[in-house]
Amino acid sequence: MTDRLLSDEILTEIRSYFPHYPTRQAVVLPALHAVNERLGYVPLKAVEEIAAVLDLSPAQVQDTLTFYEFFHQQRPMGKYRVWVCRSISCAAREGEELLAYLIEKLGIRPGETTADGLITLEHAECLGVCDFAPAMLVNDTLHKNLTREKIDAFLQSVHSGNGQDARPKT
Repeated sequence: MTDRLLSDEILTEIRSYFPHYPTRQAVVLPALHAVNERLGYVPLKAVEEIAAVLDLSPAQVQDTLTFYEFFHQQRPMGKYRVWVCRSISCAAREGEELLAYLIEKLGIRPGETTADGLITLEHAECLGVCDFAPAMLVNDTLHKNLTREKIDAFLQSVHSGNGQDARPKT
C-alpha cells in the first residue's frame, strides 16, 4: 500500500462536490482549490490522487492546473499570497512603483516566498478593480487605492501576528 498525500478530510470535500457538478471533469477546479487551500500548493502526487478520485487521467487534472497561474506545484506558497495588479490602470497610478517597493521591503521577487514562509509575492495582469487602482489582493482581501503607507500597515499587521485581521482602509 502506498502512502497517500491527501487526507480523508480533503477526499471527503472533493467527493462532496459531485452532486453539484454535471461531470467529474467539472470537479477538477474545486478539487484543486481544496488541495491548494490545505497544502499551500498542488504537488504531482496530489494531481495523481485527485485524478484517481475523479476517475480521470492525471493529464486531465494537470491540464486544468497548468491553465491557471494560481496553482503551484514545486513548493508551498506563503501563508499570505500577495498579488499586485499590473493592469494599465494600476500602472498609470504607480502600481509598478508599489510593486518595486514591495520587492525592496520583502527582499524577494514575484514568484518567490519570504524565508519565514509568510508571504509569497506575485503579480497579476489584472484584478478587475480599475476604479480602485492601484490594487493588491492578499489571499481573499482586496487592498484598494494602494499606497506605500497601506503596504507598510499590511506588512506590520502580518509581522505582528494580526495578518488579515487588520483589514485595509478604503
